[in-house]
Amino acid sequence: MLRAVRCHGKRHVRMLGFVPIAPEELREFEAQRPRLFAVAYRLLGSASEAEDAVQDTFLRWHSADRSAVREPAAWLTKVLTNLCLTRLTSARARRESYVGPWLPEPVATGPDAEGPLATAERHDTVSLAFLLLLERLTPPERAVFVLREAFEYGHREIADILDLTESASQQLYRRARLRLADDRPRFAAAPEEGRRVARRFLAAARGGDLAALESLLADDVVSWADGGGRTPAARRPVFGAQRVARYLAGWTSRDYPGLRVVVTEVNGEPALAAFVDGTLLVVVVLEVAGGLVRTVRAINNPDKIAYLAGQLSAASLR
Repeated sequence: MLRAVRCHGKRHVRMLGFVPIAPEELREFEAQRPRLFAVAYRLLGSASEAEDAVQDTFLRWHSADRSAVREPAAWLTKVLTNLCLTRLTSARARRESYVGPWLPEPVATGPDAEGPLATAERHDTVSLAFLLLLERLTPPERAVFVLREAFEYGHREIADILDLTESASQQLYRRARLRLADDRPRFAAAPEEGRRVARRFLAAARGGDLAALESLLADDVVSWADGGGRTPAARRPVFGAQRVARYLAGWTSRDYPGLRVVVTEVNGEPALAAFVDGTLLVVVVLEVAGGLVRTVRAINNPDKIAYLAGQLSAASLR
């Protein structure tokens, strides 16, 4: 019998009854877990679904004929990627009926974070902007592009993972690059610059200083909100510095007893995490370039910020 236990965003697996886990089997899998989660998150844009995909991969690992597994890392990546492809197909159908704008599930990154993406390289490939661009791709295109761009797999390796020919992998990769070429983010802010802008942004918004807030926004700034129909959120984007400044000032000036807002890093970008009595209420991720906020993405769907809430709570206890 299997029991899966979630703790601060991480799943631990216990084997009960007459099917024990061999220590070496568990060690091999746990050594690969952070990388598997990193692949699954980029493929799915959802931390909770990525966890489930990693968990399902473990179940197949446990039941596999170990003598037939020559390279555990390659075997696990193949199983995980194909599980994610199946999930991507059903996820697209669910998103068609999603209430309001859909944004990826946020995850904490940076030195103070807790979790498998805390020290991930290539933070640009977990930015919300990048994950949203990946939504344009077909599941096979997305798999090839992520494995190639974020993890530097060769086309021969990708072909083995996806049961393709090497030339088919190359063709999918070229097609994906063409689809994303014009809109791929190019000028991300350095971490210190991003945090500095985020602190000024917070001070101006909380103080209702419209002039100061507007000065931090690009003329063509866009604000998106994802409440998923679960909590109040604008169901259409807000465009332009003046309108976004008024919208944000009105939203942040509300008086919530027990409100605490902290500047943190989410998906490799500066972010504001708002807590009420210790419960994460909303996370606002700022896309900063050239000292200005280019895009604001607020996520307050409770289902989508649960994983991030666990990460931030765990980090605060260290």
